[in-house]
Amino acid sequence: MRVLYSFVAVLALVLVSFLGGKVTGLQYLLGVVLPYLAFGVFIVGFCNRVIEWSKSPVPFQIPTTCGQGKSLPWIKYNRLESPNNTLEVVGRMILEVCAFRSLFRNTRAEMHDGPKIVYGSSKSLWLFSILFHYSFLIIVLRHLRLFTEPIPFFVPLLEMADGMMQIGAPRLYATDVIFLAAIAFLFSRRIILRHIRYISLPADYFPLFLLFAIGVTGLLMRYYYRVDITAVKQLTAGLASFSPALPAGIHPIFFIHVTLVCALLVYFPFSKLMHMGGIFLSTTRNMANNSRSKRHINPWNDPAIKPHSYAAYEDEFREFMKDADIPVEKE
Repeated sequence: MRVLYSFVAVLALVLVSFLGGKVTGLQYLLGVVLPYLAFGVFIVGFCNRVIEWSKSPVPFQIPTTCGQGKSLPWIKYNRLESPNNTLEVVGRMILEVCAFRSLFRNTRAEMHDGPKIVYGSSKSLWLFSILFHYSFLIIVLRHLRLFTEPIPFFVPLLEMADGMMQIGAPRLYATDVIFLAAIAFLFSRRIILRHIRYISLPADYFPLFLLFAIGVTGLLMRYYYRVDITAVKQLTAGLASFSPALPAGIHPIFFIHVTLVCALLVYFPFSKLMHMGGIFLSTTRNMANNSRSKRHINPWNDPAIKPHSYAAYEDEFREFMKDADIPVEKE
C-alpha cells in the first residue's frame, strides 16, 4: 500500500498535467506560473531549513570517528577518520560529499541459522548511489543550455563526453540510461530486502517514482515526441530572464515534464532529499576530534550557572565517596 500510494500520487500529477497541457488557458499556468511558484518555494524552503538547523544547539563535541585520534606525538593518528583541526575536517567533508566515503565503508548485517549474525559488503548501494547523484548533476548542468545565452563553455563539453557512444539519432546520453538504472536499483532494493521494505514509508517511494517519471518524460520528449526545441528554448530563456513568453504548439509531454520537475522542487525542502544541505551541518561530521586538546564550551550555557570542576565536586562529596569506596584524589 505504501508503494501504491506513492505511485498513484505521481500518476495523478501526470494525468492532471497532461490534461492541462492540452488546454491553452492552462498551459500558461503550467509553463510559467507554476515554475516561478515552485522555484520560490524551493529557495525559501531550502534556506529556511538550513537556517533552522544552523540554530540547533550543539552542547557537546560529538564527531563520529573510527580511527586513531591525536594524542601523543609519537603515535600516528588518522587525519581523515579523526580530524584534529579545521583543514582535516574540510578534507573529510570533501570526501564525504564528493565520494560518499561513509557509505563506501558501509556494511550489511544478516541473520543466519544458529542464530548467527553475518556481516558483508554493501558496495552496490554505494555504487548506484554515486552513479545516480553524478548522472543527475550532469543532466541538470546539460539543461543550462535551455536557460542561458550564451551557453556556458562547459555544457557542450559535457554533452560531447556524455554522448560519445553516438547511439541513435539524436544521440543517446549515457547519463540518461544510468540515471534510470540507478533509480530502478534503489527502488528494487527497497522492495526486495525485507528489513528495508519494513522501514520504508511513502515518503521513501514517492521521490523515486517522481524522479523516474521525470527521466522517462525527458526521454520521450527527446526520442519519441520530438518536442519543438526552439519553442522550448524561447520559453525557458524567457523564464530565466523574467520575461516569459509561451509559444504555441508545444507538445503536452513538455508540460507533464515541467509539472513533475516543479513537484520535485516543491517537495524537496520538506523531504529527506534535504540531506543535500543537511550534510554540511551534520555535527558528527563537521567537528574536529580535539576535545582533549581544546575545551569545547557550550555557547548556550546559562551564564547564571557556574561551572563545577571535579576538584570542587570531590571537595563537596569526598566523605560520601569514601564511604562508598569510590577512589578520591585527595584524602
